[in-house]
Amino acid sequence: MDSFGDKVDGKTDKAGGKVKEMAGETFNDPDLAAEGRLDQGKGGLKEAVGNAKDAVDDARDGVRDALR
Repeated sequence: MDSFGDKVDGKTDKAGGKVKEMAGETFNDPDLAAEGRLDQGKGGLKEAVGNAKDAVDDARDGVRDALR
């Protein structure tokens, strides 16, 4: 997956996780709230992967330009 896709998936997971967390808190379901927090963490990780891919691409482009 490309960096943009990773970032979109991450934001989607974070948003869905927040909804689950809030639903778990609203309906007094600690398992659902915990699952929501876990989903938010996974989403943050996916976003970080997307950012890392962008950084690697930028560094590669910088080296390529320097060698020209």
